[in-house]
Amino acid sequence: MTATQSNQTSRSQTDSKKIRYAVIGLGWFAQSAAIPAFAHAENSELVALVSDDPTKLGEIVDQYEGVQRIFSYEEYNDLLSSGLIDAVYIALPNHLHCDYTVRAAEAGIHVLCEKPMAVTVEECEAMIEAAQKNNIKLMIAYRLHLEEANLQAVEIVNSGQIGEPRIFNSLFSQQVEANNIRVNKEVGGGTLDDIGIYCINAARYLFQDEPVEVFATSASKDEDRFQEVAEMTSVILRFPGDRLASFTCSFGAAKVSNYQIVGTKGDLRVDPAYSTQGEIRHVLTIDGEKQEQTFEPHDQIAAEFVYFSDCILQNKNPEPSGHEGLIDIKIIRALYHSIETGAFVQVNVPERDRRPEAEQTINRPPLQKKTDLIHAADPSGQS
Repeated sequence: MTATQSNQTSRSQTDSKKIRYAVIGLGWFAQSAAIPAFAHAENSELVALVSDDPTKLGEIVDQYEGVQRIFSYEEYNDLLSSGLIDAVYIALPNHLHCDYTVRAAEAGIHVLCEKPMAVTVEECEAMIEAAQKNNIKLMIAYRLHLEEANLQAVEIVNSGQIGEPRIFNSLFSQQVEANNIRVNKEVGGGTLDDIGIYCINAARYLFQDEPVEVFATSASKDEDRFQEVAEMTSVILRFPGDRLASFTCSFGAAKVSNYQIVGTKGDLRVDPAYSTQGEIRHVLTIDGEKQEQTFEPHDQIAAEFVYFSDCILQNKNPEPSGHEGLIDIKIIRALYHSIETGAFVQVNVPERDRRPEAEQTINRPPLQKKTDLIHAADPSGQS
């Protein structure tokens, strides 16, 4: 019996309307957003946790009744062959995404992996190959592909209300502490990998196209936290039709998260554009007339679990697939090459056959209370 057949056999013994997950890695985001989200994901259940921190495992498992087992990283293969789970949610440092995805795929376990998909193009390709070879679903956690305000922005642009879209501009900045993994180059940290990817992805889904040439430059203050990665990076992406996207992302500036797309008849500004919590505001200006719309906060991570579980249950391919993740990594690697050479770099990425659309919108109630973090802190250093 193959690993996939074994998993399918164990699956038949469970509630066929729920996908059983293990959360791999119990850092700040997993604790504050992912684990609590299962309360709003009706077709998904959390049954296992994986970490090398016994305090995290012990205290978190006590907070969530449905968790049946806890595992260390060394016991990951035991988890995969246990028959306990159908899918994993990987919230590990970026340099571990490939290994843990490939091992899950080879065991016939579906994978929802946080972005960036991996550190290198080769790792992304290995993840895609493992998923295809073992007939499992692989989705990269682009939560904004399911979020109402961003999907409505796509609809506005596609509708022609602002005319032909010509310019995309974005700012994404925050303060990050020196000891945070986001400023650790060895584990795949960096402004482009961690937050610049949101700007790249937004430009791609708003222009409904792929860049053909890119340029980037970085700058840093002389601080210990920026010894391995740049404090900030500014980027230009040239798209077909001589359309330009630009953005700056920073780990050393006040918290800002917005984008603006400008067309021949008007423009749309989204603020905050990339946040996981709170209201999101649209300001749409057409021929000088301004319209504003506010979108209520929702649990964006619960939406991801609901969507991915439905893809598994209905045997549908997820839209933010491994190929979506691969394209962003190809662009990021080209941007690093541009920083090194000081020149524009051509990129050649495959055209996507599917892009996010309004029909993918999933709204779930927002989290009602702040989670007490165990041995974890948000990037700004708040525990």
